[in-house]
Amino acid sequence: MPSPASPCAAFARRLHAFGSPAHFYRFAARWAGRFGWAALALFALGAYGGLVWAPPDYQMGDSYRILYVHAPAAWMSMFAYLLMAIAAGCGLVWHMKVGDAVARACAPLGAAFTLCALLTGALWGKPTWGAYWVWDARLTSELVLLFLFAGYIALAGAFEDRRVGTRAAAVLALIGVVNLPVIHFSVEWWNTLHQSASITKLGRPSMDTRMLIPLMVMFAAFNMYFASALLNRASCELLESERRTRWAAEAAGG
Repeated sequence: MPSPASPCAAFARRLHAFGSPAHFYRFAARWAGRFGWAALALFALGAYGGLVWAPPDYQMGDSYRILYVHAPAAWMSMFAYLLMAIAAGCGLVWHMKVGDAVARACAPLGAAFTLCALLTGALWGKPTWGAYWVWDARLTSELVLLFLFAGYIALAGAFEDRRVGTRAAAVLALIGVVNLPVIHFSVEWWNTLHQSASITKLGRPSMDTRMLIPLMVMFAAFNMYFASALLNRASCELLESERRTRWAAEAAGG
């Protein structure tokens, strides 16, 4: 076993500290604003790169530029759901209040990212496919993801006892994880209109570097925004659930 002074033991103690609502609240207060400012700077840089610096696509012209919002939003919708399910599982199994708070905070953010992905996909689909919506495997599974987020939000708030609602919603979140590989692999499993991966595939990405760099910046911007919003929302969830505790009263009063 590692000694108490070993790096592994120190890391384990720090990781365990995040299970404390008071510790998590202080961490969120320290970092939420920093993530927010980083997101703002990256959004500005990514928007300039995607709208000005990147060249038009040789087939779609300038209509492809919606990709700089659509692709990060779609990625964040799946990431938010995965994080929500993991946090919900921690709250359900180990009764971690921070896990419950993070799961409840993820749900509206993930729903917003999913809706953004669907709407921008529809705007992209009209000039590309000739229709705003088709019952494509990826589009349909992404729509199911939106329903799962909505179901979690509705179930979490359907009970007078907050803990009962959170645990019931956690079960739904864990069941809904099976939809994530369907979304990701749908373009490989079925014959769909949606294009296959051009960034994450093995080997060199098929995008021009001047298109790829702004896209990566926008991915980072969306992640920074998600981190900032998640910390803020989770802090509010913790204050609500822990409002009768001493630390929450001091935090709300301070």
